[in-house]
Amino acid sequence: MRNLFYLLTFIIATAMVGCVQPVNGDEPLWNISGTSSAPLQTGPIPTAVPLTQQAIVAEVDTGPRLTPTPDRPHPIPPLRTEAKQYVVQTGDTLGIIAQRNNVSVEAIVAENNLLNPNILDVGQILLIPAPEPTGLAPSFKIIPDAELVNSPSVVDFDISGYIDSKSGYLAKYLEEVNGSFMTGAQIVERVAQNYSVNPRILLTVLEHQSRWVTNANPAEETLEYPIGIYDPYRVGLYRQLAWVADNLNRGYYLWRVNGVSSWVLFDGNVVPVNPTINAGTAGLQYLYALLLGYEQWNNAITANGVQETYIRLFDYPFFYSYDPLIPPALTQPTLQLPFEKGEAWSFTGGPHGGWDNGSAWAALDFAPPSDALGCVQSDEWVVAVADGLIVRVGEGAVIQDLDMDGLEQTGWTVLYMHIETRDRIREGARVKAGDRIGHPSCEGGISTGTHLHLARRYNGEWIPADQSTIPFVMDSWTSVGTGSLYDGFLIREDGRQIEALNGREEFNQIQR
Repeated sequence: MRNLFYLLTFIIATAMVGCVQPVNGDEPLWNISGTSSAPLQTGPIPTAVPLTQQAIVAEVDTGPRLTPTPDRPHPIPPLRTEAKQYVVQTGDTLGIIAQRNNVSVEAIVAENNLLNPNILDVGQILLIPAPEPTGLAPSFKIIPDAELVNSPSVVDFDISGYIDSKSGYLAKYLEEVNGSFMTGAQIVERVAQNYSVNPRILLTVLEHQSRWVTNANPAEETLEYPIGIYDPYRVGLYRQLAWVADNLNRGYYLWRVNGVSSWVLFDGNVVPVNPTINAGTAGLQYLYALLLGYEQWNNAITANGVQETYIRLFDYPFFYSYDPLIPPALTQPTLQLPFEKGEAWSFTGGPHGGWDNGSAWAALDFAPPSDALGCVQSDEWVVAVADGLIVRVGEGAVIQDLDMDGLEQTGWTVLYMHIETRDRIREGARVKAGDRIGHPSCEGGISTGTHLHLARRYNGEWIPADQSTIPFVMDSWTSVGTGSLYDGFLIREDGRQIEALNGREEFNQIQR
């Protein structure tokens, strides 16, 4: 029953727990209906080639085009071979159920003779058919992981300068976002930063779908829906690109945690994933599965598709490879709990998305001491978990760079989310562990209760809060997930456990 409670909190974001999304985010959190490997022979690939060095690379690359070798086969969950029953939970839609079970919505509708697929009742029992796979996804590697993540490979990339140089529709684009007008370059940069997705791949997808980057007069049907997601909620570049970034992340991190066995394409085909691709390629295969049917999808994810567009814009993607993005022996630096000594906060959210829903289960939530519920002003302080440099502040977010080189894309960074504007630390400040960052609030994203959302990244990659290889440890408390979103424990070295709960109870109180 407790796991069901956490699922409910994820779907409807009540009381103190909130999902991190832009205020003008790409999609609502819910849509509830009803009542309820050979070595290279041509020399090594450069580790990270900045855009400014592309001309040099082109001159020295006179031999055969470098071809990345296949990855070692990746662990893949087996596909179900038998039908199963599913009990509808609060917040479920057929789309969500289909995605989790590797089948199409149409297959569930047909199997259950549903007259109105938009209406589900909590407790309703559905029969989920076994997937009927079609072929095998290609092994072709489209981009390195570093070109999907906002990684060290992109630190020298001038987004605005590049867009202006192409003189396309994007260069003159303006859109109102959260009450302020933003240029196309500012929108690309904001989405890249918030979701931690590489701006070059965002521009590549945009160009591939609508030619906004290079064409000053793109097709009229792309002007409101440049990615081709024809949903009135997703009008405009900001929401279209946010949808792209979230789903690139979802494919990438599902692959990272061995959490996907097949792609369900737009036309309902179920295609088993190829175990020799990489996470960056998985992100693109997943994204285009949501957009295209079988034949178009196969074209988009091979040499004549998205990679061809990338090469036309930026040259060969594997020139920008940065390996390893996550070193095998990586360990987390020493961190403390994000509140002052003697103050008892509530552990309200176990592992969940770092930003929006697709970006790994990188975050934990804490609510300040208070008897009030909802979005109330708090005078409690969120404090720095380690020494570092504040590199970005705005829209409820504070980003701290722990290696203090001033770059979000390199090394360890920490996201403090829902930090109130009042008394908030300034960008450029150097802080010590325990220094005050600001007050918890509901600012930024979607939240119906005052709290702090805390997440880690390394080299731009979201680091899961339930991952045993790089544990999330603060003051000897280690985050442990249960496999259910928002559910989890903090376990101390002496064996004491605190379980996440969307509320204030004695068993979810924690203090330094």
